[in-house]
Amino acid sequence: MPGPPFLHGETVTLNPVDEEDLPFVQRVVNDPEVWQSLGSATPKTMKQEEEWYEQVSQEETDVHLLICVDGDPVGTVGMHVNETWGTGELGYMVAPEAWGEGYCTDAVRTISRYAFDERRLDKVVAEAYATNPGSRRVLEKVGFQREGVHRQEAFVGGERVDLCHFGLLADEFDQD
Repeated sequence: MPGPPFLHGETVTLNPVDEEDLPFVQRVVNDPEVWQSLGSATPKTMKQEEEWYEQVSQEETDVHLLICVDGDPVGTVGMHVNETWGTGELGYMVAPEAWGEGYCTDAVRTISRYAFDERRLDKVVAEAYATNPGSRRVLEKVGFQREGVHRQEAFVGGERVDLCHFGLLADEFDQD
């Protein structure tokens, strides 16, 4: 059971990742439908997830949260903060059984609001494979603009794919 909510969206809460959540995180990150969209090509063991947790729990600027619906985890969202530049870079994953419900969009909107309103960042960025229309659509629905394409940047599913770079400026963010 996830800990107390840190941020509230319309349909999701974003809760700090706790050690008890690692089996869920490991299951999702190793799901064949998920790991390819993350740029990962090796399975993650529980020991690796524990080491990841130890590392991120020591960080003071970055944010790592569970996406929860009715108290149950459905994914994760994180933000690497570059305080020097005033920017944040998002990463997210949602379990396949929760795809298409709007949870990821709500989570990205919620953490973006937090980035601008609480962390005083000027810009939030994210990347998505050209072959992942769902991830691109999440960013577009929140208001991110496609800023460029890194052609054949990644090797996914046995082929070279383009990596789309998205950005959202604080003054462009629609709070609704």
